[in-house]
Amino acid sequence: MPTESELVELEARRAELRAKYVLPPAERDTPGRGIHHAALICSDVEQTIQFYQGLLGFPLIELVENRDYKGSSHFFFDLGNKTLLGFFDFPGLGLQPGVESIGSVQHIAISVPRDRWERLRAKLDEAGVTYFGPDQGIAESMYLKDPDGVQIELLSDPLMYFGGRQLDE
Repeated sequence: MPTESELVELEARRAELRAKYVLPPAERDTPGRGIHHAALICSDVEQTIQFYQGLLGFPLIELVENRDYKGSSHFFFDLGNKTLLGFFDFPGLGLQPGVESIGSVQHIAISVPRDRWERLRAKLDEAGVTYFGPDQGIAESMYLKDPDGVQIELLSDPLMYFGGRQLDE
């Protein structure tokens, strides 16, 4: 952990970068429409389906052979708002579990309306699934791991909302 003086320096650097680079909404002209899909690697197709569709309720909407690797599956879950979460398996490659490192995914935050969030929380509690967030004062977030260790945040905040304010206004 950084020392107190290092924390002060880090916050000053963030403030400097914010002032230099964060554009006001009226000046933002992104070329993108949003994330089409994120593609992750799983160890077991059915286990992944049972987690994302069976436990979390995100519908599986496609399951095909991966066009780049014979025998591999490529499948997608509907996260809402025309956004997909995709997975591959790569049988025969002997891939190892991922680790949190520079360049890896730290977590995927999925926005869920608060009423659905509450129902998911009850379902996770009933299933005995471990999560954290509300117990640490983060009332809008539940962080949990999928069967392969990918950290998922179920967030009751709406899209483009962060830190107590709407980022697109």
